[in-house]
Amino acid sequence: MTSPLQQKIKITGPSVVTANRTFDGAVIWRTATKDWSTDLADAAVVSTVDTARALLAESAADDIGAVGPYIAPVTIDDSGAIAPGNLREQIRSTGVTIDIPATV
Repeated sequence: MTSPLQQKIKITGPSVVTANRTFDGAVIWRTATKDWSTDLADAAVVSTVDTARALLAESAADDIGAVGPYIAPVTIDDSGAIAPGNLREQIRSTGVTIDIPATV
């Protein structure tokens, strides 16, 4: 498998770095303060390949707090609100798509 840092990065608009939190698997986004947040509104938004690569590199270095960081597209509306930019990220931001059976 190719490391995220070795993959060709294409940026076609605003993007963020997302990953999963290691201790519970929650979807998280990298913030401008070099931290992680479960709230997409807190995410650092980048729009160039160089800034995306830098944000991804610092995110990948945090392999204790997060696993599998990658660049994901977002949209920004007129009020500045950030929303997932594709179906995959919409699903990840809202949780599982099936009912999880209760354990007995």
